[in-house]
Amino acid sequence: MQTKYFVQLVALSALWGSSFMLTRLAVPTLGPNLVAGLRMAMATLVLGTIMRLVRQPWPWAQWREMFLLGALAVAGPHFFYSWSALELPAAYGSLLSVTAVLFGAFISAYMKEETLTPVKLAGCLLGFGGAALVVQLGPVNPTPLLVLSALGCVVGAALSGMSTPFLKRATTRLEPLAITAGMHATGALLLLPGALYDLPRAHFTLPALAGVVLMGTTTSGMAYWMYMRIMRHVPPVAALSSTFLVTGFGVLFSIIFLGEATGPGLYAGGALIVLASMMVMGFNPLRRTAA
Repeated sequence: MQTKYFVQLVALSALWGSSFMLTRLAVPTLGPNLVAGLRMAMATLVLGTIMRLVRQPWPWAQWREMFLLGALAVAGPHFFYSWSALELPAAYGSLLSVTAVLFGAFISAYMKEETLTPVKLAGCLLGFGGAALVVQLGPVNPTPLLVLSALGCVVGAALSGMSTPFLKRATTRLEPLAITAGMHATGALLLLPGALYDLPRAHFTLPALAGVVLMGTTTSGMAYWMYMRIMRHVPPVAALSSTFLVTGFGVLFSIIFLGEATGPGLYAGGALIVLASMMVMGFNPLRRTAA
């Protein structure tokens, strides 16, 4: 991977890492459906404005593909991430999101974009074991509702990982800006019913609104446009490698700004998830020893 793309992935990871903290701040007062819907709407507004300024057409002819990408890449993951944030600490969410790499490897192999080796399969099993360890031995009491929220977060990560090969293929035919705007617009439409359901009970506070605006304009709109531009030049699983850095930034921001508790189980489970994801990407920790 070229240095400039690695630097861009680091910057992207810092932006995405903050989204778990911001979601955790906004969801209790606005509701998970409204947060996810407003985030998609803000991203669509920003990206649509940019498209108008550069006079780039919307990908209306590919509306079916945009709905698929919108559901898998943005609407589905952000719905589950927002819903899980009602109970799940932001540090937990950022750690469990790494499982996107595992699901991305499976779907990429199914679509002939990657090859699953015994090491990669072992990494998948290790990753799910690490996710279970995070929930069972973390600093928060593993109540049934917390476990359910963790499962919801993993489902969101699964959808995000599954979208990667589809996004990669889309970049070979369409402009990154058009893809990003199109899938966020369709994502907003998909999340509109839930957002309207949450609207009557929402409490609009300044911190919550500021968090949603920041997520919509920056961590969704601009960040995803950057991600799509990078994906044109790197393999699907290499693009997913930014998830490791997202986890680091997410946990760091959660500790600094939210004061969330940490514990040995959180670190141990997180380390297993990261190691598993590295194995899925083709890193074999025994290769050097065997040599």
